[in-house]
Amino acid sequence: MHPKLRALQTQLQPAPLVHINCPELQHYGVELWLKREDLIHPIISGNKWRKLKYILQDALDNDADSLISMGGAWSNHLHALAYTGAMLGLQTTAFIRGERPPQLSPSLQDMLTWGMRLDFVSRQDFQQLRQYKDWNSLPNHSNTAYWIPEGGSSALALAGVGELVEEIALAYDYLVVPCGTGTTLAGLLQRAPAQATVLGFAALKNSGFLEAEVCALLNGTIPAAPWQINSSYHFGGFAKTSLELHQFMSKFEALTAIALEPIYTSKMLFGVYELVRQGYFKRGERIIAIHTGGLQGRRTLHGS
Repeated sequence: MHPKLRALQTQLQPAPLVHINCPELQHYGVELWLKREDLIHPIISGNKWRKLKYILQDALDNDADSLISMGGAWSNHLHALAYTGAMLGLQTTAFIRGERPPQLSPSLQDMLTWGMRLDFVSRQDFQQLRQYKDWNSLPNHSNTAYWIPEGGSSALALAGVGELVEEIALAYDYLVVPCGTGTTLAGLLQRAPAQATVLGFAALKNSGFLEAEVCALLNGTIPAAPWQINSSYHFGGFAKTSLELHQFMSKFEALTAIALEPIYTSKMLFGVYELVRQGYFKRGERIIAIHTGGLQGRRTLHGS
């Protein structure tokens, strides 16, 4: 590992596996555990660090002096990238979807504080950027600029996510994770045992494309574990919420003292509880859910 990256990694903490002691789950005979990836780091928490780890290693190996990526105004990926770039001494640039708002979101303000350049682009131009997959494929940029696709959606991200699976010593029947780009799901599938089912919960509407994205990232590799993506709990679309979801979050946090965010992990857990009530999981089965961090997204609840 590059010395700069090794120094950054010393800031990280373990991600424990925590049993969710819930009377309702006990009633149905289902056991739920939460992999607390949110505890890795207050900024580069969860799958943000997992996905970036080997991408950053490759960037440093290629003598990159800048990192360029894309995302929305509340992007966890860009938020983490801005911070890691500052820690590694690399210039960062982000293409932000849509017009520059009159007032920047707290996430964008953080990115500016950490030295990230923000370029606001039209939705059409943003869509065009999605065609560039390789680190050196972005046109009109120097050969020392390292391009990272939206959400860190790169084959290099899979290895870091896969390390998460190796940390789970407990046997389980289901491994569940929220899905944005499908990259985290693909990384889990590379390492998940054959006796477990990997279940993704789409955080966005019209997510039918995600299965193809996961298959493309796996690049022909056939996972040992069966898998599927549930698209029923997006609550109207990416970053969309509802009173019902907020009430679920409040109840879960009161029961467990575990903070959630409204974009990813809360939607996944809501879906898990609903499927438990529907009898999707059998009595005696054990579920391990991944808390993917990104708690800076909680600021959308309060506008601060």
